[in-house]
Amino acid sequence: MAGRWFEEFKVGQVFEHEIRRTVTESDNVTFTTATMNPAAIHLDADYCKTTEFGRPLVNSIFTLGLVIGLSVQDTTLGTTVANLGMSDTRFPVPVFAGDTIRSRTTVKETRESKSRPNAGVVTFLHQGFNQRGEEVCTCTRQALMLRKPT
Repeated sequence: MAGRWFEEFKVGQVFEHEIRRTVTESDNVTFTTATMNPAAIHLDADYCKTTEFGRPLVNSIFTLGLVIGLSVQDTTLGTTVANLGMSDTRFPVPVFAGDTIRSRTTVKETRESKSRPNAGVVTFLHQGFNQRGEEVCTCTRQALMLRKPT
């Protein structure tokens, strides 16, 4: 099992995730159209030339999913019951096709589940950074994590 059990998470623990991912134009177009987002800022290169960015922005929800996805192998692969919620999500710097994203996860809180004796709740702070070290995404996520089988 690659993921960690509830008991293996400690408040303050930091994971610098090794896997990185370069975002492509195809990622952005495919995700944006699959999620029915017709915003020109993601899809229309000609329109984007007239904006302050000068080119299409990568869909922020793709960025959020990528930042969390990059964390899975080191933290929750096979040990998550469910995501319980996400909050304090911000995108301080835009992502563009060609940017390479890396992720860092910090354990903010752990608590036993009141309703499930086989699980606990872990609060993660996920942060994504581009190749220049600029933070492109931050999100607090609560996940219901399995306890280690006895």
